[in-house]
Amino acid sequence: MMQLDSDGILGYGAVGRQIARVVKALGMDIHACNLHPRLTPESRVDETYTPAGLGDPEGAFPSKWFSAENTEGLHEFLGSGLDLLVITIPLTERSRGIISRRELALLAKNKAFVSNIGRGEVVVTDDLIDALEEGTIRGAALDVTDPEPLPDGHRLWSTKNLFISPHVSGNSYSYARRVFEVLRYNLIRMSEGKELTNKVDKSKGY
Repeated sequence: MMQLDSDGILGYGAVGRQIARVVKALGMDIHACNLHPRLTPESRVDETYTPAGLGDPEGAFPSKWFSAENTEGLHEFLGSGLDLLVITIPLTERSRGIISRRELALLAKNKAFVSNIGRGEVVVTDDLIDALEEGTIRGAALDVTDPEPLPDGHRLWSTKNLFISPHVSGNSYSYARRVFEVLRYNLIRMSEGKELTNKVDKSKGY
């Protein structure tokens, strides 16, 4: 039976925080890592819209925080004894190919399991395949791939210890209702002259 004690979440935004809530209930230790530093308790608060009882708005669940602003910070995070790595970061010029052979090698100590539900191009596909085939990591689950859609005959289809789903991890019966909840919430904020939430920041790329 696979023992999972420590979960590293690369991309501690709304999605990452909900994952943290689930694995925290399973007794896992959570390590959070963002592309931008969150050095103070105030900076770890999530300002986006969060339905009641979901996520981690206060940033209270992680026992350790890291920043992937530079390679050293990313490697410190990956080398922190992870049993599970969940990737949720968006695709930007900084994050493209951010998980390659060097990074996967840092997961070898615990033979971590890797799950990517962010964007396929964040992970170098050939390096991930090699890490799986060589036993560097325990296994992987990909809801996103590079390329996407994944063509017939691609190496990923025949790679061992790999689960692939067709970019559906965000699907739920509640999705449409929550979209309208965010719209309603922002319309109220607009009528009160307050700043809107869940905005795209073009300077960050997401």
